[in-house]
Amino acid sequence: MKAVLCKAYGPPESLVLEDVPEPACGPGKVRIGVEAVGINFPDCLMIEGKYQFKPEFPFSPGGELSGTVLEIGDGVTGVKVGDRVSGGGGHGGMAEQIVLPAAGLRPIPDGMDMVTAAAWGTTYGTSYHALKQRAALQPGETLLVLGAGGGVGLAAVELGHAMGARVIAAASSKAKLDAAREAGADECIDYSDGELKDKVKALTDGNGADVIYDPVGGPLFDQCMRCINWKGRVLIVGFVGGDIPKVPTNLILLKGCQVVGVFYGSFTGREPEENARNWDELRDLFTAGKIKPKVSQVFPLSEYAAALRCLTERQAIGKVVVKVAEA
Repeated sequence: MKAVLCKAYGPPESLVLEDVPEPACGPGKVRIGVEAVGINFPDCLMIEGKYQFKPEFPFSPGGELSGTVLEIGDGVTGVKVGDRVSGGGGHGGMAEQIVLPAAGLRPIPDGMDMVTAAAWGTTYGTSYHALKQRAALQPGETLLVLGAGGGVGLAAVELGHAMGARVIAAASSKAKLDAAREAGADECIDYSDGELKDKVKALTDGNGADVIYDPVGGPLFDQCMRCINWKGRVLIVGFVGGDIPKVPTNLILLKGCQVVGVFYGSFTGREPEENARNWDELRDLFTAGKIKPKVSQVFPLSEYAAALRCLTERQAIGKVVVKVAEA
């Protein structure tokens, strides 16, 4: 079978597409014929050695995927050959087959195609956990979403709208803000001019946002801390801006606010029952038409480098997907 391999840390162009042996299926595990892989920012960090988890070489990037069950191992129940499933193991998805623990797989909702199924796991799982468990977002509160044109950002806009919040979307281009408005944003801010704080204050009668969803970091984080409302919650989701900011503890004191970490990967392992409830609710939201994952670009497996570059250069609107199986 074919697989994209990282044999040494470097840019997307340093990866190679090679023939490798098919993986063996063991007890409690499932062998899956991969159809599509959703690309996320951690994939880009992992191949450069900048992610907190470093797989042994050679490894295939791709932390989330969709596909069809080809084989089940001893002791597996609730999954059968031929089932359409989605899931992931942190890496290994950019290959024609993968073996994963059966317990971590999710059935694909009726009416969802394989490309969409590969694109919503990390983004919607992260954003729903952030808004529900970490921020306890309430109807009527004001939610500010940074990076609102990206995968997790658009998911946060949609989910915030579905949860009854007033959503202010912030991004760096008109195209990204147009996508956020389509996803349910009530107000849109272009922060490319460096005036995020003043624009948020103007939209909130000087109070600031009740919840701020920040997957960007860098200089924007300091502005977030200056436009958070009294008793607000600033969600630290990631650092796609590159720099990890310092936390101004004086502003936490003055605003009586919380700075809250969001680590979805750890949440799924530590609180699997709560995560399962989240996914029941997310499937209901999808079935009801309240969320519609956006995939802006689909690449064939042979164009893996271009797919990853789309994220590293921050060109993506919504999700980028690599189609592994040929149509």
